[in-house]
Parts: sequence; structure tokens; C-alpha cells
Amino acid sequence: MSRIAEAFARCRGAGRAALVPYVTAGDPDPGLTVELMHALVRAGADLIELGVPFSDPMADGPVIQAACERALAKGTTLDTVLAQVAAFRRDDPATPVILMGYANPLEVMGYGRFAEAAAGAGVDGVLTVDLPPEEAGDVVPVLRGAGLDPVFLLAPTSDEDRIRAVGRVASGFVYYVSLKGVTGAAHLDVEDVARRLAVIRRHIDLPIGVGFGIHDAAAAGRVAGVADAVVVGSALVRRIAEHAAEPARAVAAAAEFLQTLRGALDAAVAHAVQTGEGR
Repeated sequence: MSRIAEAFARCRGAGRAALVPYVTAGDPDPGLTVELMHALVRAGADLIELGVPFSDPMADGPVIQAACERALAKGTTLDTVLAQVAAFRRDDPATPVILMGYANPLEVMGYGRFAEAAAGAGVDGVLTVDLPPEEAGDVVPVLRGAGLDPVFLLAPTSDEDRIRAVGRVASGFVYYVSLKGVTGAAHLDVEDVARRLAVIRRHIDLPIGVGFGIHDAAAAGRVAGVADAVVVGSALVRRIAEHAAEPARAVAAAAEFLQTLRGALDAAVAHAVQTGEGR
């Protein structure tokens, strides 16, 4: 069983959604990334989504765009990110790491070389934002051959044909983008998310993580009631940015915020037990 599958199995056994923080590798400084990852695990992360900084992150809003700019300005490359994962893995053999980014850096390295290097570093999954399932036919076997789970996005606009297409190529989990727009958008409608997840689950037998629009503990708790995982990115990266000049404070602020989200997920479990509405 893969680390991703094991993490979701542990969360199912505990009756709760997984907590998946997103941070941009190299932000605010490459030397801080490994420490930040460990701090997030201590604060309650079940999986970590590690962003590979890119110069044109089209799916991301201004908060993560700025994080990418800071990381790139400090010299963060794909090789840097893989070295950071390897360093993290030396002290944490269990927490899954999913790389989230764009196709260009992977294509420049070459998918075969990337897959081998990523697996060797301890990466578990790869989410390539601008690689739709229709264009992934040559890439998915390379990733899976190296033991990496290819993770794909679905959105409120995804029809059932697209859902089935993702189901044919995805493994590990599926990432449902809860809003139309870029990361950091607002107006999260959890009832609509629940309806969309019911449709997705008719076609895909994988855990579903929900991200975009989760800004605080209250939103995380609501999403945890309908999703298999709660993914938090911009709200976390914003707190890192607020303390970018103070590395130790940036790590502490990120961990403190994540702890509030983990508290909301644990409270949702307690409420479900009390009301008999377990997952």
C-alpha cells in the first residue's frame, strides 16, 4: 500500500477527513522548507502538498503567485524541491508528499528522469495543473512505473465525461476545485460541493480532496463533513508571507494556523459521534 493510501486509511479509521496543507517550496527561503514541512506535520497535517514554483502559475491567485516569485528569486528549482523532499524524508518516512505544479519544469527535466528522481527523493504523488487527462496518456505510465500517483483536478464545470476520463488515469486521490476561479477565491458553497462530490463518487472510487476557498477553521470543518480531505493553500501561504522577513515566526504562524484547522476537523468528528452521524 502506498503512503497516500495508508494516510487516507488512517483517517478513515479515525472517522475524519485528512488535512492537506499546501506550501510553496522555497518560500520564503529554500533553507526553511524542510523545517516548515516538519512543523506542519507536528501541527496535524496528514499529507503535504508541496508547490513547485513556476513563473506563470495560471491556476493560482495573487497570494501563491507572489510565493512563487519569492521562491524563484531565491533560486528555487525543481532539483531544489526534490532535494528538499529527500531531506524531509530522512526524518519522516510516513507523511505523503504530493508535488503540485505545472508541466513545463517536468518537461524540461524529462518525465522519465523526473519520475525516477522524484521517487528516489520520496515523493508520493504528482499533480500537474495544466496536464488534463486527455493529454496524460504518455505521462501516467511513466509516473506509475516509478511508483508515483498521478493526481488530477476536477472542477464545478467538469461534466460526467471528464469525470470518467479522470477516473481512468488518476490514482492516490482526486482534487476537487470547489470554486470557479483561481486559488484564494471566496464564496464557498459547501452544499453545492456535497452535490458535486456525490456525482464524482458515482464514477471514481478514490478519496476526494477539496480545495480553493477554505480560509479558516469554520470552512475547513464544514468541508470535512463532505470530503475525504481538506486542502488549504492560500490562507496558509498568506500567513507565511506576513512573516517572510522572520523565518522562525513564519514557520510558527503557519503551524499555529494549521492547528486551528486540525482542531476543527477533530471537533467535526466529535460532533458526528455525539449525533450518530459518523463518516
